Amino acid sequence: MKKRQPKTKKAAAARYSPETKLIWGKTFTPAWDYSHHVIPPMSSSSMFRLSSTKRGAQGFVEFAHHVDNEEIKSRAPIYIYDRLGEPNKDLLEQNLAVAEGGDCAVTFATGMAAISALCGILLGTGNVIVAHKMLYGCTFSLLKNWMPRYKINVKWVDFNDLDALNQAITPATRMLYFESPVNPTMELIDMQQVTRIARNHNKHRHRDHYLYTAVDNTFATPFCQRPMESGIDFVVESLTKGLCGFGTDMGGVVVGPGWSYDRLLMYRKDFGGVLAAKSAWPILVYGLPSLAVRFRQQMQTAQIVAEFLERDRRISFVRYPGLDSYKQRTLAHTIMHDYDGKFAPGTMLYFVPKARTIAEQRRKGERFVNFVAKNSYTMTLAVSLGNIRTLIEHPASMTHSSIPPEEQIARGIDPGGIRLSLGLEKPDDIMHDLKRALNQL
Repeated sequence: MKKRQPKTKKAAAARYSPETKLIWGKTFTPAWDYSHHVIPPMSSSSMFRLSSTKRGAQGFVEFAHHVDNEEIKSRAPIYIYDRLGEPNKDLLEQNLAVAEGGDCAVTFATGMAAISALCGILLGTGNVIVAHKMLYGCTFSLLKNWMPRYKINVKWVDFNDLDALNQAITPATRMLYFESPVNPTMELIDMQQVTRIARNHNKHRHRDHYLYTAVDNTFATPFCQRPMESGIDFVVESLTKGLCGFGTDMGGVVVGPGWSYDRLLMYRKDFGGVLAAKSAWPILVYGLPSLAVRFRQQMQTAQIVAEFLERDRRISFVRYPGLDSYKQRTLAHTIMHDYDGKFAPGTMLYFVPKARTIAEQRRKGERFVNFVAKNSYTMTLAVSLGNIRTLIEHPASMTHSSIPPEEQIARGIDPGGIRLSLGLEKPDDIMHDLKRALNQL
């Protein structure tokens, strides 16, 4: 008997792989009628024509009222103003939700705007964030310098000390926030254990006082891991990094449960931080569709380069989840995998020159990076990551400089530590430039 074929393209699309969906997304969506375009057109209008005051009023009434309203969700939105929404962002958000395995996604102008929005919808006066002891420098500054102004306090805990994490949670705690891999140390957090702790606390809480888990997935991207598969409530990412891949546009995203969609939209409307349509379009058309092919090649290079650095007697240690020497190797193989289930250790690594003292280590790290900045052809001194070009930086003096030096050491940053984001160059060429820099040590 001949097997019945799905009646709609939407139904047929359900059988295809996540990697194919990175390229095609939903293809047909009420957000925009572009059924005759192979590539979605770029939206260039900050405002939209309204045929009547009634239609305008209806658009404002329907905005951010998607939850439990199937009628609104099933038809094209009434676009009014870019800050509320426009087609390129809507299409990108639908595809990002699919990529991360979340119910919804809302984009923002930067990754930091996305983190701020997540704090904005979950936290209020008197609430507490429990955060991992090491975070990206700007996130650290946001939580330490700005959240207390709103009477939102932060407790810093080692999330790999599960007893300490559990004990740090109080009735006022509303968010457990961390990165994995951690920037820049490449430490992993056992996300399943974190979600288990949160679930245990939520058994005794009213829904309005739930404890939510949130992870910054920028280093890994959804190609290498999808935290929601481990039970994480919210994922934030900088679209500027691996998801864009080409260093041309900034952006950020919050991916979460369906109930958060309207809240995030309202926050973006009222606080701003809106992703520009001209930035959403390249990430939608070039960045996300090329993620898989870029990262496969970049991970191969990262593995070769990590093994090369580990063999060099002038290097104290290398941290890369793909190395046999990586201390959390078992955890890495458990949580870091691509859409086919293959191990995906990412494109980032961290290494430290050998030195007898802390001061000497810092001097060597800075000397190494400065030599690369002036003499390397394949590596660029720059603070971003996930780019098709190999990027290098010195976290202690750059991305994490907002953390006082003594705190850097206490939180796990080595004064001479070097962060390397591998691009698409030939591994031999990168290693040639690394050898020249190593000879300066």
